[in-house]
Amino acid sequence: MIVSTEDRVLSTARGDVFTRRWRVRDSRKSPIVLMHDSLGCVDLWRDFPERLAAATGHDVVAYDRLGYGRSARHPGDWSNRFIRDEAKHFFPPVRHALDIEHFIALGHSVGGIMAASLAAHHPNHCRALITIAALAFVEDRTLQGIRDTQAAFAEPGQLERLRKYHGDKAEWILWAWINTWLSNSYATWTIEESAPSFACPLLAIHGREDEYGSLDHLHRVAALGSGSVQKLPLDGCQHVPHREQPETVIEAIAQFLRTSVG
Repeated sequence: MIVSTEDRVLSTARGDVFTRRWRVRDSRKSPIVLMHDSLGCVDLWRDFPERLAAATGHDVVAYDRLGYGRSARHPGDWSNRFIRDEAKHFFPPVRHALDIEHFIALGHSVGGIMAASLAAHHPNHCRALITIAALAFVEDRTLQGIRDTQAAFAEPGQLERLRKYHGDKAEWILWAWINTWLSNSYATWTIEESAPSFACPLLAIHGREDEYGSLDHLHRVAALGSGSVQKLPLDGCQHVPHREQPETVIEAIAQFLRTSVG
């Protein structure tokens, strides 16, 4: 299956947004929209989008959220509502500029929560939801995983890993993630605040050894769906299933879309 890429920079009221689309020739299927994690960006999806497009026959679209990658700096109104704000305020201009009517939402980690929020806030447009390692609440494992990553980034040269992809926005990205999830004001956050419920078909994927969240998160996400729900816990897998077990993840997504969307 032939897949080509198309990069665009969209001008929005809050700043320029970098997007990339992996196009499948002659595809008439709803595109899969990718939502990246707290330290991620378009480039950090690596070869996953291209492989996903080839396996499913769906175009795949990814964008750098404002403050990340090649998009403009975040406009500065960051708050504990950042997940819901993405769905309600930042995603719609991207969807409209790319002329996307219906879509499949797929997100990793905090992007998984955002994908669920897209499904909840755009029920007439989101045809299916796929979450990978989505977090549903703040537990001790979540906090310890973030503290361990914070300590790792304190080592000499580690911040350069982020600067490679985010430039001079890297430090803001790191501390926005750390300070939000470790704050007292976020301790009682739950996914229901960002995605109260959704009716579209759901595939929820989670590694059993995820260093940021137990399988309780998988079940909590699944409980929000009122339509068909599939859960895929993965043995021997941590927080990045699509990188650790790509063949399994891609095949599961392809099968899910064949049966749930067509």
